[in-house]
Amino acid sequence: MNSLAGTPRCGLRRLKRRTAQRAVPAILVAVLFLAQGVSGQTDPASEPAVLAIAKVLPAVVNINTERVVRRRVHDPFEDFAAQFFGNYRSQPREIRQTLQSLGSGFIVDPAGYIVTNEHVVQRAADLKIEVTMNDGKVYNARYITGDEQKDLAFIKIEAKADFPFIDLNSLSPNLLGQTVLVVGNALGYGSSISRGVLSATKRDITVEEVDYKNLLQTDAAINPGNSGGPVIDLSGRLVGVSSAKMAFTPQGVPTQGLGFAIPAETVRDSVTRFREIAKNQPAPKPKPTEAEERASKAQQLFGMQLQNLTADLTDALGYAPGKGVLISAVEPDSPADRAGIQRGLVIYRIGKYNVTSVKQAETLLSRAGSGSEVDFTVGIIRANGGGQAMETVPLTAR
Repeated sequence: MNSLAGTPRCGLRRLKRRTAQRAVPAILVAVLFLAQGVSGQTDPASEPAVLAIAKVLPAVVNINTERVVRRRVHDPFEDFAAQFFGNYRSQPREIRQTLQSLGSGFIVDPAGYIVTNEHVVQRAADLKIEVTMNDGKVYNARYITGDEQKDLAFIKIEAKADFPFIDLNSLSPNLLGQTVLVVGNALGYGSSISRGVLSATKRDITVEEVDYKNLLQTDAAINPGNSGGPVIDLSGRLVGVSSAKMAFTPQGVPTQGLGFAIPAETVRDSVTRFREIAKNQPAPKPKPTEAEERASKAQQLFGMQLQNLTADLTDALGYAPGKGVLISAVEPDSPADRAGIQRGLVIYRIGKYNVTSVKQAETLLSRAGSGSEVDFTVGIIRANGGGQAMETVPLTAR
């Protein structure tokens, strides 16, 4: 039976009015709440993280390095030849390999000085360091100095105008739990950002058998390519420099969200030392060209390695003394090889000039270039008039 069946009509009207009166305040609260939420919504452009990134990003750079590794390879017939030439050993061939690596860095001075990790630009004497700015401009950088123990390095780029930079005189207080932003060239993608908190300080860790001391710990993602980039707070102040990511504990247990950074105070102190070293460095010398780096024109253009015929070597081979230079190796499929020239033969004349040393041969070949045709008189002249066999062979430089 309906519980309202016996209620008079006037009672129903009063009940409805009371229910409506109670509902009005609740509706008003909801409407006011929604209105306040819409009107108070934060504009993304004014978020602290967005403002901090806009402040520092022009000073963050991507670093691409090329390191030349040289290896010497001996002729596989070396031992066999030694049976005939005694202790003679031909000049080993040199193979050059180029290794590339990616990293990040940031400018700390309007003159173009950049901080990065030492492991990003290690062995800088053999490096080509290319720096790409956030606006896409590319500069060649030179290595100034570094500190392997602190994993910090100092490099420099040149331009007429001042560069944007991160001020090392205003550092983050580095408070546990504060928001931090990692900026850099993660996985080769420039201007990459990750966000987290500062989760610990003064950490000593070992990553890939390298010991790191007094590091900051964060759960913000640090990926390959981030190395050397800045970690900042929401005011755009430097927290530290991205240095390492721990994927596994020393016991082999996988980790989650463990990244490490060199503290900003360590960076500031190191840069003070680096500046003094930079002041005392001489002006950089122009780098040699690819052709200048080559040890021999004969090898570069014709595929022949040459060696002086010393008195001991001449006696061992039974060749006439004081004449020619020895061909110690011939590169496969080179102009010399295709012409039938073999190691062990002697070059007696280049063009119309007699040669008696490698230096003299290189001087005569110094003006030759790709496509040049040069006459080489090669063969063997035996000692004590024991016979000779020579032939003039024209070779076209590659």
